[in-house]
Amino acid sequence: MLRGWTKWLACAALLGAALAVQAQEQVDIQLPPPRQEGGMPLLAALKLRQSARAFAPDALAPQMLSDLLWAAAGINRPESGKRTAPTARNWQEVDVYVVLAEGAYRYDAQNNVLRAVASGDLRALTGTQDFVAGAPVNLVFVVDTTRMAGVGPGEQQTLYAGTDTGFISENVYLFCASEGLATVVRGSVDREKLGTALRLAPEQRIILAQTVGYPAGR
Repeated sequence: MLRGWTKWLACAALLGAALAVQAQEQVDIQLPPPRQEGGMPLLAALKLRQSARAFAPDALAPQMLSDLLWAAAGINRPESGKRTAPTARNWQEVDVYVVLAEGAYRYDAQNNVLRAVASGDLRALTGTQDFVAGAPVNLVFVVDTTRMAGVGPGEQQTLYAGTDTGFISENVYLFCASEGLATVVRGSVDREKLGTALRLAPEQRIILAQTVGYPAGR
């Protein structure tokens, strides 16, 4: 009996140690300040804007990732906290989740930080297409309906959430065109499985996902 109890304690200790290591590995990431100047002229970026479904596996450098997220939904007017992408009534109800090979994060625009959400490679859960699992970055656009004051559940809430997500996605497209990156926005997502993996609350809903990376064969 004592031997069995000792064995159970040893197993529990090993499990606890493994969980502690996992918790230590999954930490917030402070991004470098985004560059807010330069880039391609707007009309040139519009001319090059396109969707791609083949990506090189190379990770984006922290500076590139910071610039990408700022372009998507960063703060461009610090005095008011307003963003590069508009939202109805300035709800700012759409969060950008960033799924990388090492884990998933939520973009905290106010502090320019990736907030740790889940550890491990969840990229394959961000879509049904094969390429999402090997692409370096998959963005997931999540609406928090608690921020949508004055609009109850239903068609209006869905309309605003979808429209505001579209603004963010187009910012990503234009940034990628300017920087020579490939991207595609996607609606084919198992929202239940991905929502569970990202630990979303019932009032949070996945709207779209968008893959970003260097073009294949670059």
